[in-house]
Amino acid sequence: MKKIIALSIALLGFTFSNAQETSKATKSAKKTTAKTTAPALPKVEGAGMVFATETIDYGTVAHNADGKREFTFTNNGNKPLILTNVGSSCGCTIPAYPKEPIAPGAKGVIGVKYDTARVGAFTKTITITSNAEGMPSKVLTIKGTVLAADAPKS
Repeated sequence: MKKIIALSIALLGFTFSNAQETSKATKSAKKTTAKTTAPALPKVEGAGMVFATETIDYGTVAHNADGKREFTFTNNGNKPLILTNVGSSCGCTIPAYPKEPIAPGAKGVIGVKYDTARVGAFTKTITITSNAEGMPSKVLTIKGTVLAADAPKS
C-alpha cells in the first residue's frame, strides 16, 4: 500500500512540474512572436514619411464606379510633418490631404479620387511636397482599368 501511495505522489509531482515547463515555454513563444510580427518603422531625425503602400491598383472597375482610394502614412520622425502641396499628373485625379501638421508617430491619410467615367487603362501619379527629411517630394501611383459602360461586369 505504501508503494502505491509513493508511486501516486511521484506521478503527480512529475505531471505538475511538466505542466509548468510547458506553460513557460508557451508564454516565451508568445512573447517572441509578438515582438517579431510588428516591424518597427525606421526613425529619422526631423520629420519623416513612410507609406503603407506607394501604389494602389484599382484592378478592373465598372464605368462610373467609386473612384475613391486612400494612401496611409506615418510620421516616423521626431518633428511634425507638414505637407505643403499634393498634386496629380492630370485633372482626372483629385487628391485630398491633411493641412495640419502630422505629429511624430501619428498617421495621416491622402485621399485620391479617380474619374471612372474615363474608359480604359490608366496609370496616374500623385506628387507630395513636404518637409520630410531627405525626401522633400514623394511620388505615389494609382493604376487600373475602367470598363466601358456596356461591358459585362465580372
